[in-house]
Order: sequence, then structure tokens, then C-alpha cells
Amino acid sequence: MSFCSLCSVRSRWNKKAEARSQEPEARSQNSHSDYRQSAFNGSYSIGVSRISSIVVLPASGFWLLKFMKFELFIAFRYLRARRKQTMVSVISAISVLGITAGVMALVIALALSTGFKEDIQGKILGATSAINLLRIDGTPLLDYKQLLARIGPTPHVTGSAPAIFNQVFIASASSNRGAALKGIDPAQEKQVSDFFSHIVLGNPDALQRSPDSDDKPAVENIMIGKEMARALGVKIGDRLRVIYPMGRLTPLGMTASEKPFRVGAIFESGLFDIDANWAYVHMDSTRRLFSFPMGSASFLQFKTDNLDRVDPIADEIRTKAGPGFITTTWAEINKPLFSALKLEKMVLFLTIGLIVLVAALNIVTTLIMMVLEKQGDIAILTAMGATAKTIHKVFLFQGLIIGFIGTVVGDFLGITISWILNNYKLIRLEAEIYSIPYVPFHVEIWDVVLVSMTAILISFLATIYPARNAAKLDPVEVLRYE
Repeated sequence: MSFCSLCSVRSRWNKKAEARSQEPEARSQNSHSDYRQSAFNGSYSIGVSRISSIVVLPASGFWLLKFMKFELFIAFRYLRARRKQTMVSVISAISVLGITAGVMALVIALALSTGFKEDIQGKILGATSAINLLRIDGTPLLDYKQLLARIGPTPHVTGSAPAIFNQVFIASASSNRGAALKGIDPAQEKQVSDFFSHIVLGNPDALQRSPDSDDKPAVENIMIGKEMARALGVKIGDRLRVIYPMGRLTPLGMTASEKPFRVGAIFESGLFDIDANWAYVHMDSTRRLFSFPMGSASFLQFKTDNLDRVDPIADEIRTKAGPGFITTTWAEINKPLFSALKLEKMVLFLTIGLIVLVAALNIVTTLIMMVLEKQGDIAILTAMGATAKTIHKVFLFQGLIIGFIGTVVGDFLGITISWILNNYKLIRLEAEIYSIPYVPFHVEIWDVVLVSMTAILISFLATIYPARNAAKLDPVEVLRYE
């Protein structure tokens, strides 16, 4: 643009400004907005021609301006590649790719963490109950049926079952080890857990079998974990001895209780601790072994359909049971494990989120180069009536457009890749080592929302400094050297 043409533009601009200043006061207060609207409708030919040269309006540009915010329209046009702006456009594309990579990595990482948590949670609740009710002093519940009747129906409680639990020694012909022995009623146990669905060898109804014969001591069935069977060197049908050190009080002192069992089934819960240390027998067997009265139990188990409110439900059960009782929940028992998983998820979010932060630095670079490239255009827009706020919004929108596009593409890729990895089980693991055969990926909608909001917020913060610099440009100084 030559100096003479610039003087002509400024002269005509000043004449129109003087004409507007002679109009009524009400019109002068709204002159700026009226001028912008008139520019969009073609009333001021010089203004339209200059805006057209800056934003490269197509034939349908005026129709588009009527339905799009002025600052947003210019921001979109500035991001499009032109021959003299190839480097800026390349850096803009790199910024979008950086945001995309960061968001995608975050979504996949959080899906991995959530998948492990939900998988472990499901396996724990598959072998244990959500809520347990027992006496404070640890003594047996002498009449658990009466206690269940006193508790009665409780909201969100879908099942209940008695159980007896104690530490024992289990010995085979070649080895022995400590174990947790749990006595259950098979019919009622199905109401609080899906334990019997984890049987991999033997008969799932083994605990309901009758003794071998009537003319010799009954040898009842026992269910043990896969890892315990391997450690003891036993298989289906082999005999085991279960020894309880604190058995009976005799004139000679405390003697151990011992009872023979036959391996009736082997289960695999997917958790090494349960598979290696737990064994299940019928409640009647544990009563005789531990010298419990008939009809008694160590504790009551409850299943709930709302795991997020397990603590209030447990409090309600304890209140109904009366004084002398306490409750434990699956969350309390496994608190160290899930606290570690929660901390791991937070660390993953912070560390992988640095990718988004690095991508935001590219946004800063892009906008700074754009401001330097568009100084003349900014000066012309300012001379034609654009305010500092308008210029500020143009570059804010540019950064937000880059962040939004990268976030949307990253979310889509992250969700898609997580779904493929989870459904086709592409990442296999050694089940004997990791307790699970493949890496699970479960995407939570709130994780995606959190990642998206964080990425867009970082993109917004990255635009503040370049946008302020653009708004502070002095059009007179810029146009003097054009």
C-alpha cells in the first residue's frame, strides 16, 4: 500500500468521522457499532474493501459475516495457509498435533488406570461381600437368623448371607501352609458374591455333596485356590488336613482341632492373594472344627447395588443391629490398594499432561509470529474503528480454535484406541504373574471431560500474552513504515 493511497484512506476516514460527529448525540454514542454493521452491509466501500483485502473474503463472505462473530471470522481466516504465511500455518498445525497427542495420551492413560481399578474391584467383590456385620468383641453371632430379622429390609441391600472365618493350617502329603478358611452356606453365598462362577476345575456344587459313606468318618469337600493347589501339590480328589491350633480345651490343656477334607473344586478369582491363601468349606464343617454352637456365624455379609454409598448403608445396618456391633466395607478393607491406584492415576494425569503444556508453548509461538506477520492488518483494522478489545478477541479465538480442534481430535482418537485395545485384548499379559490375561481399558466420561477442560484452559492461558501485545500495537507507528 503506497503512502498516497494511505493518505487518501485516512482523509476519507476523517471526513466521515466529522460527518458523524455533527449528527445527534444518541447517534454518536452508537457510531462505532453502527459503522461496523454498515461495513458488513457494504455502506462504506473503503472499509469493506480494506477488510476484504485483510481477510480475503470470498463472494459469499458478506453472507457468512452476518452469521458469524466478526472477531471469530477473522481468527479463522488468519489460520488458513497463504503463500507468505506457510511457516505460521505449519507451526499452527504442529500446535494442533501437540494438543491432540497430549489429550489422546491422557485419555488412554486414564482409561488404563480406570480399567485396572474396575477390574480389581470386580474381582474383590466377586470373592467377598460389600459389607460385613460382626460383634465388636469378635464372639460368634449365636442366632444370626434372628439378627437378620431384626435388621429387616434395608434400601440398596440386595442380599445377605452368614459366614464363619478363621486362620488355619492346611497340610497335604508333601507340603503345608497357613490359610484363611471360610465356612459358607452355598445357597445363601450366591446372594452376596459370584464366587462359584470362578470355579475352573471340579464341581461348583462340591460343598453340597454328601459324605463318602456312613460307616467311616465323613470326608467333606473343600474348595481351594489355583495357587494354593499348586503350592500344596494337590489336584481334584486329593486329601488335605485342616488344622486349627486353638481347638479344644481338655484336661491336658488346649489341643488342636484337625479335620480331613477332599479337594472338590479349584477356583481362580484373578487375585493372587485370594487364590493363594483362601479356602472354602461348608459352614457345618467349620462349626465342628472351631467348636461353634449350631446355628451360629462369625459375621453377616451384605450385598448392595450402590457401591458409591456403601458407608451410609453400612451405618444404617449397624444402627438397626443395635449396640455391640461394627461394620466393615470392601472400601475400608482394601483402602491401601485403592489409595495407591488413585495416587497413580493422579501422577499419570500430571506427568502426561505436560505434553499438553508443551503444545501450549507452540500456541504462544504461533500467535507471536502471527502478530508480527499481521501488524499492518492490525493497524488498518484499528484505523477503521476496531478497538483494542476486538483485536484482543481475534487472537484469543485463534488460540482457542487450535486448542479446541486438538482436544476434539485427541478425545476421539483416545476413546477409539482404548475401545480397540480393550475389546480385542491386544496387550496380553502373563496371567500367572499379573493375575489378569490382558490389559483392560475403561473410559470414564468424566475423565474425558476433565482432560478436555484442562486442555482448553491451557490453550486459553497460552493466548493471553500474544493477544495483549497485539491489542497494544500503535497503528500510527505501524502504518508510518508500511
